[in-house]
Order: sequence, then C-alpha cells, then structure tokens
Amino acid sequence: MESVIIVLPNRQTIAASVWTSTAPVAVVLIHPGTGIAQRYYEPFARHLAAAGFHVVTYDYRGIGRSRPASLRGMDITMADWLEDDVGAVTRWAAARFAELPLLAVGHSLGGHALALNSTTNLLHGAVLVASHAGVTATVTGLAERLRIGLVMRVLTPLLTTIYGYMPARKLGLGEDLPAGVMRQWSRWTALPRYFFDDPAMDAQARMARVRTPLLVLGFADDPWANPHAIGMLVAPLVNASVARRQIAPRDAGLAAIGHMGFFRQRVGALLWPRVVDWLRDKATAPKEAS
Repeated sequence: MESVIIVLPNRQTIAASVWTSTAPVAVVLIHPGTGIAQRYYEPFARHLAAAGFHVVTYDYRGIGRSRPASLRGMDITMADWLEDDVGAVTRWAAARFAELPLLAVGHSLGGHALALNSTTNLLHGAVLVASHAGVTATVTGLAERLRIGLVMRVLTPLLTTIYGYMPARKLGLGEDLPAGVMRQWSRWTALPRYFFDDPAMDAQARMARVRTPLLVLGFADDPWANPHAIGMLVAPLVNASVARRQIAPRDAGLAAIGHMGFFRQRVGALLWPRVVDWLRDKATAPKEAS
C-alpha cells in the first residue's frame, strides 16, 4: 500500500492510499460514507487488488488521516465533499493512471457524489452501495426515525455550537465531523426531497448530465437505504444506464447486511465477486459516450 497526499486548488489536502495489482485491468476509486474513515474499506480494497484492479481509498477533509489538528473553525460543507473532494481524487487518479479505465464504488454519501459529481462521466462504470436520499421521514422503523431525528434536530445544533464540530465519536456515530458538514446534512434530512429541495445544489440538473453506467445495490435489512429512499436518489439519473439490485440477506446466505455490512469480509466473501465481475465487464467494454 502506498500513502499519497492529494492537494486541492485551495492548498488543502486529502490523505489517500493506493492498493496496487500486478496486472491491473482498471482503477477503482472508493468514495466513503459519512463519518467513515478509509481504513474501513481496506478489506474490500485488498480484495479488488487481488482481483486485478488498482484501488484508491481516501478520507474526506476533516476525517481520518485528512483531519487537521483541530476541527474547530474548519470551513467546509457536505456539498464541498461531494464536489471538491471527490472531484480532486477522481482527477488525480485519472492523471496518475491515464492508461487504465477508471471505475468507482461509492458507499452511502459516496454514492451521492457519484450521482452529482462533474467528474463522474470520466468513469467507465460505478457502483452505488446503500446510497439513498437521506430524508428522516423515509427511515424504516419508528425507533430508528426517532433516533435519527434526535441526532439531526436536537444534538446537531446543540453540540456543534458547544464544540465547534460534531463529536460523533462520543455518540458512537463514527468519525467526528466538521460543523458545516453536519449542519448541512441535518438541514437536508429535514427536507421532503433531501438535497433536491436545496436550490444551491441544482441536484436534478447535475444528475441528468451523468451518462456513466451505474449498478445500485440495496439491502432488505437496511432501514436507511430502503427501496423508496434509493428510488428518490436515483430517479433523476435519466440519462444513465441504472441497474438496481435489492438483496435480501437470507437469499445471499447471510444473517444480516444492513447499511454497513457490504464492506465486511464475512459478507464480502459472498457478495464481492458479483461486483468484481460487473466492474471487470465495464472496464473492458467500450466507454459510454459522455
């Protein structure tokens, strides 16, 4: 594994890792979910490298190895992650591995980026894993809706004001988050159509520009990325070839998958080969016209 630093135009940096294959057919970028450090995706990255892909993992600014000494006063939003961080990593990989097809896998928020980002049409194909419009009202189960509502409506404004960032680790909610990221996410979750109701995002028009083939994976025991919420997210991808797969854990021989499970090795042994085959097929097929 090679550690690299990707420099953005504003001179801020993103910490990334490159997992190399001896005979690569393509490069796969792994775009993380919210508050999830790149180390979580290491088993999947190693599997892809063994299957014949170079792989790039990274941390959004403010997360994991991309976290500065202090998150207080860090001026960054979730929209910045979706466009600037993902765009910088994609352009860096396209330049570093110019001779290889470029692919991507986006987990949750990472799938949002693939649907929105101006660099997505550089890709030969992309997989969205448990990606959904994160409207609190669409979460399956009353208890989970109430929990998410408490975090977003009560704890977010309170704790980001007290600490200057979201101390998510203290709450068992993953990595700490910059205040601007958490506050914008909180606002989106309260809107009927998530960021589609934020005029500044222009999400519907941006998604209509995407022409990259997409594989969209959902899991029957995921209370957040349920079929309705996934449908809300992908419906505006009107010019992309979108293949949706809804997987029930029992049908895959698993006890559970949920929102996070796809990237765990015990699940991966059964589900990753399907994704590897899809990625390899897109890497070797002619690229869709953008």
